[in-house]
Amino acid sequence: MTGLQSYLDTFDAEPGYLDWAKFGPLSPSVRAEAHADAELLGSGRTSGIDLVAGRADEARELLAELLATTADHVTLQPSTTHGLMQALFGLTGAVVVSRHEFPSLSVAAERAAALGGATPRWLETPDTLVTPDAVRAALTDDVTALAVSAVDYRTGYRADLAGLRDVIGDRLLIVDAIQAFGVVDEQWDVADVVCGNGYKWLRAGRGTGFASFSDRALERLTPVLSGFAGMGGAVGAFPVPSPVPGAQAYTVTEPDHLATARLATAVRDIRDAGVSEVADLVRQRAREIAAVAERFGLTVVTPREAYRHAGIVSLAPEAGDTAPLAAALANHGVAASLRSGFVRMAAHAGTGEDSLRLLEGALAEFAGTRMR
Repeated sequence: MTGLQSYLDTFDAEPGYLDWAKFGPLSPSVRAEAHADAELLGSGRTSGIDLVAGRADEARELLAELLATTADHVTLQPSTTHGLMQALFGLTGAVVVSRHEFPSLSVAAERAAALGGATPRWLETPDTLVTPDAVRAALTDDVTALAVSAVDYRTGYRADLAGLRDVIGDRLLIVDAIQAFGVVDEQWDVADVVCGNGYKWLRAGRGTGFASFSDRALERLTPVLSGFAGMGGAVGAFPVPSPVPGAQAYTVTEPDHLATARLATAVRDIRDAGVSEVADLVRQRAREIAAVAERFGLTVVTPREAYRHAGIVSLAPEAGDTAPLAAALANHGVAASLRSGFVRMAAHAGTGEDSLRLLEGALAEFAGTRMR
C-alpha cells in the first residue's frame, strides 16, 4: 500500500467512531497480516516460524526511521508503560512530572521512588499543562530528567518538546508518545527516551509497544529491569552475564512475534502514507469536531492553535449536562470517552463526513434537552 489516498481507503470502522485516543480499530492490512502469520506459526515449518520472528527487526527498522534514530537504539516492549518503567526505574536524582499525566507516567515515577530510584518532583500548574515556563520554574540542581506526554490524554494539548528540551538543557527528556506517534509530525530526536504503542493511532492492536533510547539515555540509565533477552553471553551461562551494552539491555524477554508483525505492518502503512500528510488531516478533523461542538454551545478545552493539538478534542460540559450528553452520543452511535470530567473525542485521518453528521445529530438532541 502506498500513498495517502490508499491509506485513507483502509478506514472501515463504523461511522461515528470518535474514540481513536482510546483504541484504534485494526486496519485491514494488520488483520490480514495477523491471519497470515498465525497460519505460518501453526504450520510447524521452521522457515515459517523464522519468517514471523524476523518481523521484529523489520519493526525496529521502521520505527527508527520515523523516530529519526537507528534500529539499535529501538526496543520492542509489551506496552508504553513497560518502556516508561524501563526508563524511570533506571533513573537517579529527581524527575519533574505532572500530577495530571496518565498513570503510565505518574505511577511508574512513584514506584521507582519506592525502590530508591528517581524521586518525582510533582509539577503543579494552574491550567495543568506542561509548558516550558512551568518546567523552568520547577528545575533545581538535583533534577536529572523531565517526563512528559507528547499529547495530553485529557485535553489533547500538544507539548512543545523542542521548547522543553531548550529549558532542561542536558537533562534527560522522557516522552510518552502514545497519543502522538504516527499522527503528529514531531521532532522525536529532541527526546532521550520515546515510548509508545501501536494499539491506538497506528491501528496495530495491543502488545505493540516500543521504546527508543538516545546515547545520552544509555549512558545515564541503569537497566534495572533487564531480562535474559538483554543479557550478554550464552543462555544458561553462570554466573549470570551482565546486560548487553546499548538499548537491548532494556528488554526482558523475546517479543510477541505476532504483535511485532502487526506493528511493522502498521508503521509501514503510515510511513508510506506520509506522517505529515496524516497529521494535517487529523488536525483538520479535530478542528471540524471542535467547530460542531461550539456551534451547540459546548466548551472546548483543547487548544485551538494548529501546532498545539493533535486529534483529541475534549469538551467540558456543565456537571448536570454530562449524562445527557453521553446519552445523546450513544443514541446516535457516536463513540467517545469520559476522561477527568471531560468528554473526549478523537478523530483519525480517515474519519468521514458521515461521522460528523452523526455527531451533529447527537449534539442537536443534547441541545434540545438543555432547552427544556
